[in-house]
Amino acid sequence: MTFQIDKMHAGDVPEVMAIERESFETPWPSSAYRRELYENEQAHYLVLRMSERAAAAADPAPRSRMEVPERRGFWSGLLAHHRIRDIAPAPPDQVTLAGYAGLWLVIDEAHVTTIAVRPAYRGRGLGELLLVALTEIALDINARWLTLEVRVSNEVAQGLYRKYGFRPSGVRHRYYSDNHEDALIMWTDEIQLQPFQQRFAELRNDLRTRLLANGDIAPEEGAP
Repeated sequence: MTFQIDKMHAGDVPEVMAIERESFETPWPSSAYRRELYENEQAHYLVLRMSERAAAAADPAPRSRMEVPERRGFWSGLLAHHRIRDIAPAPPDQVTLAGYAGLWLVIDEAHVTTIAVRPAYRGRGLGELLLVALTEIALDINARWLTLEVRVSNEVAQGLYRKYGFRPSGVRHRYYSDNHEDALIMWTDEIQLQPFQQRFAELRNDLRTRLLANGDIAPEEGAP
């Protein structure tokens, strides 16, 4: 079973919404994602596509004739803007995505807006994979910092963010509308500087090794 990072397209929105409803008490409406894709030039959204074999294992329904992206290297080509193409929505009962994530560039700050993984695929490093992919994008678009909000009770997510250099910098009180829970604001150091990039490269390579060993990603083309 393998997974591949790809750009989010309009045809992905119905499945993104299914994951959104499984993951959040107050999900965004589908119109919000369409606005992000078509109207917000500073938004960057990714999905985690399942391989043909993985999708078939998750759902026995026959696959639609949607265009499937060619295989790319694990880290290369995350921002292949020249390959923009639309993707037809999958049938409602078909599973083709394991997760999604996004960020906004606000001047020189990359704000992580969302990361979500289907419950059935959690606990295997896929959320970390999406965070790494967002960090790659932030580096590519010359952001200087990464920032995000996380529930003060979500210690698992906070542990992942701390691992990648995020540190608490404040609290947004009663930030979440479902239960008025506070949000912890977290920031990285400057991501374009050598200390951050060296640590990030080490963590990225460790994750790649683990995912390859578990069969969750395919080897890069040309790799032994």
